[in-house]
This record gives sequence, C-alpha cells and structure tokens, in this order.
Amino acid sequence: MASESVENYLKAIYRLSGREQELVSTNAIAERLNTKASSVTDMLKKLAGKKLLEYTPYRGGKLTAEGEKLAIHTLRKHRLWEVFLLEKLHFTWDQVHDIAEQMEHIDSLELVNRLDDFLGNPKRDPHGDPIPDRDGNVKSHADLKVSDLIREQEAIVVGLKESSSEFLKMMESKGLRIGSRIQLRAKNEWDQSATIMCNENAIELGLEATNNIYVEVL
Repeated sequence: MASESVENYLKAIYRLSGREQELVSTNAIAERLNTKASSVTDMLKKLAGKKLLEYTPYRGGKLTAEGEKLAIHTLRKHRLWEVFLLEKLHFTWDQVHDIAEQMEHIDSLELVNRLDDFLGNPKRDPHGDPIPDRDGNVKSHADLKVSDLIREQEAIVVGLKESSSEFLKMMESKGLRIGSRIQLRAKNEWDQSATIMCNENAIELGLEATNNIYVEVL
C-alpha cells in the first residue's frame, strides 16, 4: 500500500511527464505540489529506492513501469470519485476536485471497481479527463484547443487543461460546460482573445482561457 504522499508525487510526475513519460525536473514537481525543491529531491530518492522512479541527480525523475501503474491507479480513483460526487451527491464541478483529492487515497481495489460499475463505467470525469480502465489503459486526450479553431468553425467542448475552482467558476458563469457546442466567431490577432457563440450567446474569452479548453471539431 502506497502512502498518501507517495501517491501524490507519482500522480504529479505522471501528469507533468506527458504521453512520452519524459524526465520531469525537480523544480517542476516542486511548483506542482507547492513544496520546496529540497523536499522533492528527498522524495525522489525515496521513490527511486522503492523502484518506482528513475532518479537523475540535479535533473529530476522518470517513473518506472511500476510507478506509472500506481500513478494511473490513483488517477482512476480520483476521477471516479469526481463523477460520483457530481452525479450522485450533486456537488458542483468546481467543488469535486478538492474532495476527490482526499478520497483518492482510499486503498480498496474492490471498492474502486464496484464504484466504477455503480457509475456505469464512465469514460471521462466531470472535467473531460479520461478515466483509466481497470487494466490501466488511458484513452488519449484531445489536443485541439479553442485557440486552434479558425473562424466559423464549430466544435464540442470535451475537456479542460485547467481545473482550478476559479477557472471552473468562470466557465460556469459563461455557460460553458463539457459537451457545450460552440462556434468561433472572431479572433483578435493582437492579443489572441476570441469571441465564440454558445447557446446563441456571444462569449468573450482571453488567450489563457482559449488555451485551456479542449475541443473536437464537428
């Protein structure tokens, strides 16, 4: 059984490393977990000792196959709990992340698999992130963002790169959710802000927002 701290580190490194599972720097991990670089270095050495990570001094770390397996399992738990909290307990989508951060550390494989079946084996969490299946397979996320759309192009919102409470509240205030159908109406070439249509409403989005919303073109 991995400790809560170990699971948090593995999950953070997995998400930072990308699809190619590249080496992640100590500073990037420290920023992600809001801790000191020296503390990260100590933990990377411990993870390497547990054969969960390949540690390169002064550069960072890369998950081993076993470390990646544990990271994916933690993500699976987290995202299933988010679906449960939203659909069954009716929390809002900007509330579920922080609560799921606590619940993801419950160590019961049977509970996780029963939860998955109870929810109807969902494929994505409330923020559009793919939920790993019980074999650890993860469907690739869409790469296209609102900022990549061209004028008059229509698309469906399928995911979010940013899942902070503040960003989700902004999305909610503009009537944007996973599954929303949008159309790019205009893009400002100077600051890359954009105007999109959603439910017959014109919505203004800055570059930071358009870079954080994943879409699939219709």
